[in-house]
Amino acid sequence: MKFLFDFFPILLFFIAYKLFDIYVATGVAIAATFAQIAVAWIKTRTVAPMQLVTLAVILVFGGLTLYLHDEQFIKWKPTVINWLFAVAFLVSHAFGPKTAIERMLSGNFALPQPVWRRLNLAWVLFFLCMGGANWYVMSFFDRDTWVNFKLFGMLGLTLVFVVLQSLYLARHMEESGTKE
Repeated sequence: MKFLFDFFPILLFFIAYKLFDIYVATGVAIAATFAQIAVAWIKTRTVAPMQLVTLAVILVFGGLTLYLHDEQFIKWKPTVINWLFAVAFLVSHAFGPKTAIERMLSGNFALPQPVWRRLNLAWVLFFLCMGGANWYVMSFFDRDTWVNFKLFGMLGLTLVFVVLQSLYLARHMEESGTKE
């Protein structure tokens, strides 16, 4: 359910774009991101750092899109977000006792440290590839194709990655379960 909650602003962006234009969609995405954070705060009294980074980037790039009436800024947002997350996950890999993915998921299950580290690096590569894919589509295709890719392509690639990650984790959880 959280996964769908995270894609809520993207879905609303897509709908607003199809009904109106890129500028209305950008405004809707900004408002939806604020609403998403408000709901998270009301439910848990906390907001994940990733959500705050996303809000900051949508405010800057969405704000520039609206202020300058230039769609290129909003098109850069997914690349910037993904590459910032890649850097954050990579930095967590090099510094601190736990990687970013371990901090996010270790409350759900236990894994050996080398598995956490490989999983974290997989997320770094995933974020780098997603940012690169967005850059490629925004640079070499028309706006409609980019908007469709932003929803369907990025969501589809994320779902495939999460399924592959789950299969990888299941294998390691079975191994750790048989050793106990």
